[in-house]
Amino acid sequence: MNLIIDVGNSFVKLAIFKGDKLKSKEVIETKHILEGIKMLKNKYPSIKKAIISSVGILKKTDINTIGKSFDLLILDSETKLPFKNLYKTPKTLGVDRIALVSASVEKFPDTNVLVIDAGSCITYDFVTSKNEYLGGAISPGLQMRYKALNTFTANLPLLESENPDNIIGKSTKESIHSGVVFGILNEIEGVIQKYKLKYPDLTVILTGGDTKFLSKQLKSSIFANSNFLLEGLNFILQINTNE
Repeated sequence: MNLIIDVGNSFVKLAIFKGDKLKSKEVIETKHILEGIKMLKNKYPSIKKAIISSVGILKKTDINTIGKSFDLLILDSETKLPFKNLYKTPKTLGVDRIALVSASVEKFPDTNVLVIDAGSCITYDFVTSKNEYLGGAISPGLQMRYKALNTFTANLPLLESENPDNIIGKSTKESIHSGVVFGILNEIEGVIQKYKLKYPDLTVILTGGDTKFLSKQLKSSIFANSNFLLEGLNFILQINTNE
């Protein structure tokens, strides 16, 4: 069994895979990572291997402690990957994006795939049917847009995300919801259509924390999978340990 450790800025996702099957998933605060891993180790004593993907800050002492319990792989730009990386600055490519592209080539081989990760930022990552990763785009995510309107203006309130009933906002709150939500939806739809002009057979994956909120409102045909990044990390661990 494999332990997948996806470290964010405030929270950590811990997942257990048996082969390709997700058996368990926990989300905990980063400061409780060692306690969470110990609990899973006791519950699943057959865990032998682990991978860490960290876009947040994880203490070296924590990494060393984890490494004493498992055959540990730390994902970085030097890790063996299941695709050809043609990004011009490969060392700056986020480990989360690496994992998403890895999942796409496993789940959709020989396919032109656009992976859209709707999280803190919205990332777009494209891999060709020839297994070549070309790059993509990064833009502000849903919550970031709400926070930006509040932070960089004097009078606009900070709102929780909400589906607008109408594109015409009849109050300040309605206008903010319309601007943020329809802005993101139109952005995503526009990006998909741009890619489809060049790659008509495009497969589109939507993942990330805002998948559920956005997926029902998109008109384009997509595959929604909130566990896509975890599946990609498990695949990377498999190909690096010959499992």
